[in-house]
Amino acid sequence: MADVIRPRPYSCYRCRNLVSCHDDIISKSFQAYNGRAFLFSHAMNIVLGQKRDQQLITGLHTIADVYCSDCGELLGWKYERAYEESQKYKEGKFVLEKFKIVKENW
Repeated sequence: MADVIRPRPYSCYRCRNLVSCHDDIISKSFQAYNGRAFLFSHAMNIVLGQKRDQQLITGLHTIADVYCSDCGELLGWKYERAYEESQKYKEGKFVLEKFKIVKENW
């Protein structure tokens, strides 16, 4: 019998609300407000804050803060728009701070 492949979920560190999966990680080498972060292609069970322009290490972007939909914890941000051509791949993607998410059952 074949092994069942289960998704490896990440949850909010505060309330354990499921927010993303390991398979959605694009990069583990991002910097966020408080240290290391992961770039995800998808996030779930989140609430987006107001869009705003922000000067980041890689240039000007339009971002929206990402909050846990259960407890309201700030987890990171979503790239809404990248102004520099080399950064366009980030549009629609999510940065979640490493210390704000936890691996669940893996």
